[in-house]
Order: sequence, then structure tokens, then C-alpha cells
Amino acid sequence: MKAVVLEGPDKELVYTDVKEPSPGENEVVVELKTAALNRRDFWITKGKYPGIRYPVILGSDGCGTLDGKRVLINPNQDWGSNPQVQSSDYRILGTPENGTFAQYIAVGKDKVEKAPEHLSDEQAAALPLAGMTAYRALITKCQPTLKDKVLVTGVGGGVALFAVQFALALGCEVYVTSGSDDKISKAMEVGAKSGSNYKDENWAKDLANQAGGFDVIIDSAGGDGFSNLINLANPGARIAMYGGTRGKIDGISPQKLFWKQISWFGSTMATDEEFKKMVRFVDENKIHPIVDKVFPLEKAQEAIDYNGKGLQFGKVVLQI
Repeated sequence: MKAVVLEGPDKELVYTDVKEPSPGENEVVVELKTAALNRRDFWITKGKYPGIRYPVILGSDGCGTLDGKRVLINPNQDWGSNPQVQSSDYRILGTPENGTFAQYIAVGKDKVEKAPEHLSDEQAAALPLAGMTAYRALITKCQPTLKDKVLVTGVGGGVALFAVQFALALGCEVYVTSGSDDKISKAMEVGAKSGSNYKDENWAKDLANQAGGFDVIIDSAGGDGFSNLINLANPGARIAMYGGTRGKIDGISPQKLFWKQISWFGSTMATDEEFKKMVRFVDENKIHPIVDKVFPLEKAQEAIDYNGKGLQFGKVVLQI
């Protein structure tokens, strides 16, 4: 079969022939039609991700067919029995195990889920990793209610966009931040009420003037600007963080946290049960994942380079 293989850190991806996988005990082989990129794929190619094995077929997200039915791949590996936190053996498909940038993949029988019929193959592939991450951070952790004001930072990436779409489906009033005015405009086309460019000095004050404050905040950046999010949080607000692209956080006043009764959650990926709930939520609410660009499988390196620049609005997908 054809697959895209990473042979070492900082090496170009190789589109090549590899042995077709055989199913192990309690496994099935899925014929993949599409696969989606995540930011982790870019960092794996740079050797900056724990537990990398070489050579390896990258990819955590995929849509394909099994016994004539269209299915999604759940990228979870060994979450464990505690729904509050993943086990020490937890892994994500695509390293160290081979992933979805291939014509076929062997996965556990419990790692396939029927794909919602209203989604195209490209939209379906875009859903798993980013969708489950957004679902746990927003819905499981922060539990937004109708008409809550929700702020999603760094809109444009897959998780942030799903958080926007999920919050809108719940009837929330959604605002966003981005370093791109164009991405803010596109988020407003999706349904966000407004937003602010975090490159502007007064972005937090601008948001305060627009919304007053926020009941739920979903963040993936951290950094010095995080203290502004504490200021923007309403009393009783819930904040979930699923990334830290801007590094360590300084300048937070603990008095604001406890006096405002703010709940601050760390969140990553999701349980298998949350994955199922997320797919059902997308199906029931007829949510369409946003696909930015589609590349053929043999152009995976070009897709990785594009994704690494962070210019996309939505998911980058490989057509297999």
C-alpha cells in the first residue's frame, strides 16, 4: 500500500510503498479515504514531540470504510479507566503507532465510529482529534449553558473553531481573538458575534467594551496575556486550557481567581466515551467541520509545511 513515512527528525516525508497491515486480536483494518493534519504532526516532523518512533506513518485523524460502512478513527490509545485523566500509557495514533497517512490502517474494533452522514469524507476526517479536544474542554469541563458568553482565543485552528461551532450549537454568544483580522471576520461569518486582534495593545479592553465579561473562556496560548483573560472572566466563570503556545504564565493575581470564584481547568484530548458523545453531538446538530485546504496524499510534505505556518482557517486534509 501507499503511505507517507517519517524516517527521522527534520527529514522530508517520504511517499512510498509499505506492507499492508494485518489485524491483530480485536483489531480491524480500515481502508482510508481521507486523513487530516494536526499541529502535532508538524512538531513530530521536527523531532519535538515525546515518544516518537522512526520510521513511522504520521496522522491521527481519518475517515474510511469498514465492511461497506463509512467510519471515523478514534485516535485514543490506552486512555485508561479514570475519566478525569489519561493513564501513564496514554498515546495518540500517529506515533509511536502508525497513523492515518496511508491507504489502510489496523485499529482496535472499539476505535471506529460511524461517520455522520451529512459530512463529506474531507469534513469527517477533520473531526476526530480537534473535535474531541474541543468537546472535553468546552462541554465536559466548562459546561456552558444557553446564552452564556463564551470567548475562544486563537480562532482559526481546528480545536478553536470546533469550540466556536459547539458553543454556537448550544445557544451561547461567542466572541473570538486572533492575530489576524481576516480570521476574526471569517469566525463572524461562522456565527461569532465579534472579536479582537490580540496584536492590538488594547485588545482586552476592546473585548470588555464589546461583551462586558465572559462566562466561559477556551484558551490554547497561555503566556503573559493570560492575565487579561482572568480580568475578562465574569464571577463564577470557567476557563479551560488545552495548549500553551505562548509559554509560561506570569502576572496573575490569585485574589482575582478566588474572589471571583473562577474555575480553571487543564484539558487534553478526551475519553472514548466523550469521543462518541462528540460525534453524536455533531450529528444531531448537523455541524460541518471547516476544511481550509485539501492536498493529495503524495503532497503530504507540502501540506505539513502549509499547516506549520499557521495560516489556515480550519483543517488541512489529505485525500488518499
